[in-house]
Amino acid sequence: MVVAASFDDAEACSAALARASELTPDAEAVLRHHLRIPPAQVEAVCAIAAQDGYAPAPRVGGPGTDALETVILQRVQVLDALHCSQERSRMAGLAQRHDGTADGWDALQPRVTSEQL
Repeated sequence: MVVAASFDDAEACSAALARASELTPDAEAVLRHHLRIPPAQVEAVCAIAAQDGYAPAPRVGGPGTDALETVILQRVQVLDALHCSQERSRMAGLAQRHDGTADGWDALQPRVTSEQL
């Protein structure tokens, strides 16, 4: 389930994580970056991101409403404000260098049930 997210460039990762009431700190999460990239650049973006352990998420849905293709790059990591901010900046730069944009990020963790506590 999505436990934290930010699609606002002005919001600090620390603020997004502070309001993430379902986040389990110090536990691994799937950090996903939502990018929009020109179709001709998608392969290059995915290859560069793979060097840092990112993999593209399976595509769902059809084409978007503009000329850019939605790409979700994801990897597993412990989520904290510093590393989240660094990765958000890295993905924004990667998207911009390939004529795209970074829309935001979200993080997934499994739901913790009372039996697991």
